[in-house]
Amino acid sequence: MNNFIHQSQLGGLKFKSTTDAGIALTHIICSGWIKNSTTNTLAFDIIQFFLSLNYHFLICILQKVDLNSRVVNFFTDYLVGRKTNYTWNNLSSLTFEVNIGVGQGSALFSILSALYLSPFLYILENHLKNLNIFISIISFVDDGLFISQNKSIDISNSRLFYSHNIISKQVWSHC
Repeated sequence: MNNFIHQSQLGGLKFKSTTDAGIALTHIICSGWIKNSTTNTLAFDIIQFFLSLNYHFLICILQKVDLNSRVVNFFTDYLVGRKTNYTWNNLSSLTFEVNIGVGQGSALFSILSALYLSPFLYILENHLKNLNIFISIISFVDDGLFISQNKSIDISNSRLFYSHNIISKQVWSHC
C-alpha cells in the first residue's frame, strides 16, 4: 500500500514469483540487445545472513511500515525463542537458542526478509545513483543480482565491481 518493499524484490510476495524474476531479467537483457549493449551480471547469495538478522531492527521496520500493533506483537513473539545450529560439510554444532534471525523455509521467511532488505536496497540504490553507477538490481528472497549494461564490457564490469564494493562496505559497517 505504501510501496515500502523495494520494487526490485521478487519471490514469496504476491504477484512477484520466480517467473516474474525470470521475466524481469529477460526484459533487461532484451532491452540491452536493442541498445546494442552487453549485459553483465553479478549474483550473490545471502542465505546465511538471515540466520543472524537483528530482530529488534526488523520490529522497528515493521513499526515504520505502520502495521497494526497487534501484527507487530505477533511478529515479535514469532521471532523470540528461536533455535539454530551451524553445519560445515558433515560437522554440525549443537542446537542453541538465538533470539535473532528469520528461519529459512518458515512460512514468514519471504515477507520478513523482503521487509528487512527494503531499507538497505533503497539506500544502496540512492548511493549508486549519486555515484553515477547505473545498474539494475533484482532481489529474490535470499539471492540477488546486479545487472550492468553497456557497450563496453570493461565499463559494465567496473560498475559491478564498484557495486560489489559498496554493498560489501555497507554490510560490514553494520555488523
